[in-house]
Amino acid sequence: MEVRVGTSGWLYSHWKNRFYPPRLPDGQRLAFVARSFDTVEINGTFYSLQRPACFRAWREATPEGFVFAVKASRYITHMLKLANARAALGNFFAQGILQLGHKLGPILWQLPPMLPFHPDRARAFFEALPRTLADAERVARRHDRRVTGRATLTAFDGRAQPLRHALEVRHESWLSDEALSLMIEQGIALVHADTAGRFPFTLTRTADFAYVRLHGAARLYGSNYTATELMFWARMIAAWRDEGADVFVYFDNDNKAYAPGNALALERLLAREQHAGELTL
Repeated sequence: MEVRVGTSGWLYSHWKNRFYPPRLPDGQRLAFVARSFDTVEINGTFYSLQRPACFRAWREATPEGFVFAVKASRYITHMLKLANARAALGNFFAQGILQLGHKLGPILWQLPPMLPFHPDRARAFFEALPRTLADAERVARRHDRRVTGRATLTAFDGRAQPLRHALEVRHESWLSDEALSLMIEQGIALVHADTAGRFPFTLTRTADFAYVRLHGAARLYGSNYTATELMFWARMIAAWRDEGADVFVYFDNDNKAYAPGNALALERLLAREQHAGELTL
């Protein structure tokens, strides 16, 4: 089973002198990240549609074996609230995501705090999601004029590759037995999100992979994980891996470059566990 550890994004100027070398050109940040990690979250897709050339450049800047998680559009999650999203899903998958080909990892759907679980709406949305890159091509063809003339409708490669989806919830109702059962049925991974106690937290796994987002244990986006806190997550990750699950972990505590530093520390813990067969501080 594969365990991948990375950061949520990489376009952070305040990481210079903390993680990035002081003279590193901005255009080389992703390539630098890819020397330390084998995955990263693309966050810009949450805020707006990107262009095919961006995805192509990101794919080319990273080595073979690298994987991108892609944060889905807030237009779908926060504005449409998962309903009537046929064209919006088409735009999301047509914007250039298919350029990533076999480097495309899970799609992250982050829900707003004010969106509760509605069984029929959730089921309809889950069933509309593509489950392979070939399915994503078909969804992309439903795009509207927002991406007309610049859409990518064919995957670069890996058309038969499974396409995974992870759901980060921020309303307690999504942790109900009914919601969890639906996610298990649909193979949607419930994100294990550490949000300094601000939003619902669970370690329940609902799919054949685990997706972890570490926003900060003490302060949202702004606290440095302690050795003890990292050890907790290392042990959880090792347990999920031993159960047969792939695991994707992303640090989102970007303040003062805590995220890459914590990700490197977690990688070292996991490597030590692989070598010695146990996790100790």
